[in-house]
Amino acid sequence: MALSEAEVIEATRKMLAMRSLEETRLDRIHEYLRDDPDKRDIGGLPTGAPADVVRLARLSRVNLLQYIVSARVQNMYIDGFRTPTSPNDLAVWNVWQANKMDARQIGINRAALSFGASYATALPGTRGGEPVPVLRGYSPRQMTVAYGEDDEWPVLALHQVMPGVFRLIDETSVYRVVVGKDSADAKGVTVIRTDDHGVTWQGEPVTPVVRFRETDNLDDPCRGIVEPYFPLQDQVNITTFGLQVAQHYGAFRQRWVIGWLAENELTALRASAARLMQFEDAPGDVQVGEFQQTELRGYIESREATIRHLATVSQTPVHELLGQFVNLSAEALEAARASAAAGVEENRTVSGESYEQLLNLAAEIMGTEVDESASVVWRDTRVRSLREAAEALGMLVEKLGVPPRALWERIPGVAQHEVERWNAMAAEGDSIGALTSMLDRQAAGAAPAPAPAPVPVPVAA
Repeated sequence: MALSEAEVIEATRKMLAMRSLEETRLDRIHEYLRDDPDKRDIGGLPTGAPADVVRLARLSRVNLLQYIVSARVQNMYIDGFRTPTSPNDLAVWNVWQANKMDARQIGINRAALSFGASYATALPGTRGGEPVPVLRGYSPRQMTVAYGEDDEWPVLALHQVMPGVFRLIDETSVYRVVVGKDSADAKGVTVIRTDDHGVTWQGEPVTPVVRFRETDNLDDPCRGIVEPYFPLQDQVNITTFGLQVAQHYGAFRQRWVIGWLAENELTALRASAARLMQFEDAPGDVQVGEFQQTELRGYIESREATIRHLATVSQTPVHELLGQFVNLSAEALEAARASAAAGVEENRTVSGESYEQLLNLAAEIMGTEVDESASVVWRDTRVRSLREAAEALGMLVEKLGVPPRALWERIPGVAQHEVERWNAMAAEGDSIGALTSMLDRQAAGAAPAPAPAPVPVPVAA
């Protein structure tokens, strides 16, 4: 049964306290991903530094953490939901399409990898008069979730709809509450609406929230793939700042003159730009020289070394972070991406279970059959040429006897709806061929038997 107003207020206060404990960590990760110079300065910059130095510091940000997250997310696309015995998607896949989850899954994956966890809800809804569950994803900066002994379904979830307005979700209802400035006081929380959602799983009421994690760690909570690399990101920024300062102030040759002073700035500018310096009415002890320019190679090599280290520990292809693709064969590229592929496969395995839980919950909301043996189908995102793929797939057909239709979805660049269209065309072709053969057999069976050859009649002599 639904909570009383007093219980909703008390639960909201507890969830807000949990939210405040997570807020500092989550906001710091968000700031590193945005790398906003107005909110985070490069460490070690002295107070009162010249304006041009501050400007160089703002330009010295090389946001590699955002790319590391994108490199994983862009290899995590779900294209179907099927059972081991059927090549077609289950009926609940229409719910996925109706909720535009082809695009929404990107946000769910990005938040899970960045912060360590993200969430999705499945609530009853309608579309065109038909019951269609509503699927939505949330970042942990938007939703705070509390679990009990069962880590599959949460006890409570608090979603911030907008500043000061929240949704509290439990196993029976969705409560809309307004939180004032003093949320520690019960008067600061007001319940304005209660809606029963009626969502059950295997006959038992559950809180319709599914958790997505970056990985499965039994000892420590998931941290995501951003927080562990804060120090390396700072190293890259500081080295880049040193490179910018050295380049700005010392990378070009500076000349000096002793015994002569320009009358004005224009004269000094002409003298500094001249190939041959001449001084009119100058004393005889004028000396002209130049400072040695600053060597930048050390800064560049130091930054590249840090980037290589970051690529190694984050399982990101180093040639992609450095932009070095010179003389890399297909085999070398595949080997360079092996570690990254292993990291992606781990993320797919963990998040795939959550997507299956979400889709099975949606099926139960619709009242359709739930098949727990069904699994999501991940898109093949390996970079291969069409010719290379055709040769490899042809060998599977020829050497191992794999049915050609089973390999259509592995052709690079072919979307799932195209594979479905090919299957429909092939099935239509098969049915027409079968009908033609049957008509041919019937026509052959109905043809009159050929007349016997005439028997020669003997003629009397």
